[in-house]
Amino acid sequence: MLKKMRQRVILAAMLAFFSVIMLIGLAVNVVNHIVVTRNADETLSAILNFEEVAVRPGPDMPAPGSMPGSQGEEPGIPSSMPPEGTPQDFAFREAMTPFMGLPDLETNYMTRFFIVRFDNAGNPEYVSIDYIASVDGDDAVSLAERVYEKGKEKGYLGEYRYACVKKDDSAVVVFLNVKKDLDSMKDLLLMTIAISAVSLVIVFILVTLFSKRAIRPISKNIEQQKQFITDASHELKTPLTSISTSMDVLTMETGENEWTENIRNQTQRLTKLVSELVILSKLDEEKPLPNKEEFSLSTAAWEIAEVYKPQAKGAGKEFKADIEDDIQMLGEKASVQQMLSVLLDNAIKYSDDGGEIRFSVFKKGGRTNIEVFNTCDLKEVPDVSRLFDRFYRPDSSRSTSTGGYGVGLAIAKAVAETHGGTITAVCPSGKTMTMKIKF
Repeated sequence: MLKKMRQRVILAAMLAFFSVIMLIGLAVNVVNHIVVTRNADETLSAILNFEEVAVRPGPDMPAPGSMPGSQGEEPGIPSSMPPEGTPQDFAFREAMTPFMGLPDLETNYMTRFFIVRFDNAGNPEYVSIDYIASVDGDDAVSLAERVYEKGKEKGYLGEYRYACVKKDDSAVVVFLNVKKDLDSMKDLLLMTIAISAVSLVIVFILVTLFSKRAIRPISKNIEQQKQFITDASHELKTPLTSISTSMDVLTMETGENEWTENIRNQTQRLTKLVSELVILSKLDEEKPLPNKEEFSLSTAAWEIAEVYKPQAKGAGKEFKADIEDDIQMLGEKASVQQMLSVLLDNAIKYSDDGGEIRFSVFKKGGRTNIEVFNTCDLKEVPDVSRLFDRFYRPDSSRSTSTGGYGVGLAIAKAVAETHGGTITAVCPSGKTMTMKIKF
């Protein structure tokens, strides 16, 4: 129990820290992305304004292919020759004016961009690559055509942030090289992940070290409770044995009557309760099953089934056992058989008159399954999540008249969990009850 409690403390602390650090990391990277994108868009706006006054061909510029040839030039080729690889079906113009659209003078000289203009038919009119060295005319037009076909106004394409402005007679696509900004965003993301991972490891070590101290008061309280139960059980055994012995002597001298019978029954019930409390106390220890060994669960289950089959028949109830052969299990055979006894005893006691009990043990999906089914007639559907709580009785039908204190199912749960399994109850309508164990 203490080990699981400590694990839950560690898990809760780590989940809380992980959630916080994930939110912080996500917020930092999202804000950084927004700021970088906003700055890039402001630069693109400045470039578009610059394009209007400094780069766009004036009305006196000849149309592509219409410039008369000069000495040594062929007709139809612009006087300013495009770089090698630039298509000849659009005008190429070198911008003679330096870009000064940003407030910071040094930033203007470090801004790298290119511009492509399309006519109303979607054909490139001219390209300006004077402010970038990493692309030629063909690359610029190819990238611009991809953006033009998308129809998006802004976005990212590779290492560029672009803006596409369409007017009635033309469209301008501006590309801004933001490789350094994108690399910075990637570096920030990787740094955030690395710092988060290292922080998680450090916090896990610290939480693991301090968790033992955190649960120390609870651990001390539980140990005191277990010690009290153990001591009280030993102290109760002696007077109970004495009462039982005295009752036997009194019966031999005066004969059996309702009073002696009642005393004997209550003594037996108290003895059983003391024994169950001792078992629970042992199962709550750090290592409740020190001597685990492999045994045949199939054989162990048949041994218990043979004990309870005549009891069910004597109570006028139908008992069916379906146990798969050759199922092996690692654990303590006596504890597992005690768990099965508790489940079958409950099924017989709390099933309706003439009811049916089914006991199944089988393998499914690589897991060992144990199911105990019984019909019943409950007035209200019980809270199955509390059935395995100590001293819990869902309704009046589970009263002391049946001989139970609500400890048996708690023992069954403890045994299942100490063997690495889970136990659940299903009671959909109050007419059937199924206890399911999975290892």
